[in-house]
Amino acid sequence: MSHLFIFGMGYSASHLAARLRAQGWQVRGTGRGGDMDFADSASVHAALAEATHVLSSVPPDRATGLDPVLTHYGDIVRAAPAQWIGYLSSTGVYGDAGGAWVDETSVVGTGRRNARTEADLVWQALDTRVRVLRLPGIYGPGRSALDRVRDGSAKRIAMPGQVFSRVHVEDIAGGVIASFDGPAGVYNLGDDLPCSQNRVIEAACRLLGAPLPALQSLEEANLSPMALGFYAENRRVANGKAKRLLGWQLAYPDYEAGLAAILRGGG
Repeated sequence: MSHLFIFGMGYSASHLAARLRAQGWQVRGTGRGGDMDFADSASVHAALAEATHVLSSVPPDRATGLDPVLTHYGDIVRAAPAQWIGYLSSTGVYGDAGGAWVDETSVVGTGRRNARTEADLVWQALDTRVRVLRLPGIYGPGRSALDRVRDGSAKRIAMPGQVFSRVHVEDIAGGVIASFDGPAGVYNLGDDLPCSQNRVIEAACRLLGAPLPALQSLEEANLSPMALGFYAENRRVANGKAKRLLGWQLAYPDYEAGLAAILRGGG
């Protein structure tokens, strides 16, 4: 039986786990959706010894900047018999590109996420089995523009030329699964249509028949520090490598398809 062990079974990894369990996989892990305590090293070691696949979706610690999985279990992961090792990274490693396209050959480490960049590079160097999957903004059921429009928190920001990439949570799962049989390396998992966040909010309003939020300046929007950091960077993320080398096919190639599926309850 194929056996996946996940460090950090949060939103994205839990969707992956559900999909694989439906295919007959055994999935164990740490985190909110897991069955194991990260600090229970004996149980983690035992599970890693049995795993055919190992995935980390744990970001660096905000206080220390260190990757907790690498710090506590890096040597054990490297020595594990698993045939596949994966790390869910972030396209934030590319920093601000002024709205230009970035791909896996682009320079990293120039943005605000230096700890994430360091973790990304260390995971790449950990072992020849490693696939580093870089993710842009993640959305899906319970975490989309539809929810923000419904609860009144959706904002439209007057920043002409500002562009983001995003990916549906089910396409993350599809990309991880596609990488099981693909070559090791770094892959961007973003959809086909980078665009402004305003266009996504406007699409959600159309689908719900809701009025558009007023257009605001960045200062008027009173965003959180995390959200302000989000708007400080502007880039389009290319996904061609994952399509070519992994055979990755998007179920939701753009936000219109993804939001419509969520509204129908099918995505």
